[in-house]
Amino acid sequence: MTDLHLSLDRSAGRLAAQIAAGFRAGVRSGRLTAGTRLPSSRDLARDLDVSRGVVVTAYEQLTAEGFLIARRGDGTRIAPLARPDDEAAPVPRAPAASGPAEPEREPEVRYDLWPSKPDLSAFPRERWISAARAALRALPHDALAYPDPAGVQDLRAELASYLGRVRAAHADPGRVVIMNGVAHGLSALLRLVRDRGDAVLAVEDPTSERQLPMLAAAGLRVARVPVDGEGLDVAALARTGARAVLVTPAHQYPTGVVLSAARRAELIAWARGVDGLILEDDYDAEFRYDRDPVGCLQGVDPDRVVLLGSVSKSLAPALRLGWAVAAPSIAERLREHRVNTDLGAPVLEQYALTEFLRGGGYDRHLRTMRRRYRARRDALTEALADHMPGAMVRGVSAGIHLYVELPAGCDEDDVVARAAEAGVSVAGARGMWSPGRAATAPPALVLGYARLPEPHLVKAAQLLGQAVTHGAGG
Repeated sequence: MTDLHLSLDRSAGRLAAQIAAGFRAGVRSGRLTAGTRLPSSRDLARDLDVSRGVVVTAYEQLTAEGFLIARRGDGTRIAPLARPDDEAAPVPRAPAASGPAEPEREPEVRYDLWPSKPDLSAFPRERWISAARAALRALPHDALAYPDPAGVQDLRAELASYLGRVRAAHADPGRVVIMNGVAHGLSALLRLVRDRGDAVLAVEDPTSERQLPMLAAAGLRVARVPVDGEGLDVAALARTGARAVLVTPAHQYPTGVVLSAARRAELIAWARGVDGLILEDDYDAEFRYDRDPVGCLQGVDPDRVVLLGSVSKSLAPALRLGWAVAAPSIAERLREHRVNTDLGAPVLEQYALTEFLRGGGYDRHLRTMRRRYRARRDALTEALADHMPGAMVRGVSAGIHLYVELPAGCDEDDVVARAAEAGVSVAGARGMWSPGRAATAPPALVLGYARLPEPHLVKAAQLLGQAVTHGAGG
């Protein structure tokens, strides 16, 4: 059987022993792992062109040795205790200078406040299953062929309607291209930026650390543009000489600042004046608590702004479903990019999301999550006020994270380390600033609150307050 890689030397005889030896070698090399289901003795005998009795003998021997386990109704599998040789071997340790050394252990994370993580336990499994079933029942056979690289037409139509209604986007199916999340869409757009002759990409300062390696890999020089209380400094952007900029105007990451109306107008005017392109990362626009949602920039100038979004924060990153809404010429370039790279996104997930949108499941889920996240935000902000009275909390009106400026005199790195020792995982903000501005920016933490229930957030804030007290030398 070719997928089991069992080779037999028929001239040597003892075929049952050869089969058993082949299975042992597969387990010891790690190729056959615990729990792997094996073909029936009849099927394997047919594949190897031997009598069934030969395979039965081999299976019985391996079962007696503990390599296989057989259960009625479950067939024959590699036994749970069967392990590769290198797993069984002890790991050598360097001798200590005096006595045995304790292995270093990472601190246990009891309270995960790392930003950008949604509550994955809230994924609407039953509703998603229902949507997937409904989509599959109606799915024509031809839909299982290679998809349109721009995405399933029905999904693009549903997204265009949704984004127009909720984000005030100027969208139609011809402007929507399905991508594998925002990162995939951004990487494709950076290639288009480079191909049109631009050497510089402007980004906000501060910005997400995770995006910087991707931007550098695109072969573009990154120009950092300061963010203040009104958002991106457009005058500073103009001085960079860039003709493309990546922004998070609805809820700047990480500070939470909303791009002001005046700056929005200035940014659109800049793009028109330099024949520029604005890449709008709409990463958490669904979550607004204390004010009405701010419409996307793309709706103001749909030919100069590309709207990037996904379900990574609203549903789950594992779905890898996102979109770009762009001018028709750019949308066609993105479609060509998918033709030349991966032939399009997975089809079944696209149809499931289509049904989820069409049936109202997505809207209901978002309403539920807004209530849940707002309660968690309130619990964390109130607890921070109690246990960290000198801190300044920003970005509270939207999203799933807070930007917390630490009290004067705190050492950011020390607070992060002490929090980790106490079991609280947090992100320091210094690495998100450019080196020049990091030296003058107040020490700060970026705290995600989506994953923890309110009592845990209160306890985490208490532990953070203790870390801050030590970090300030108190």
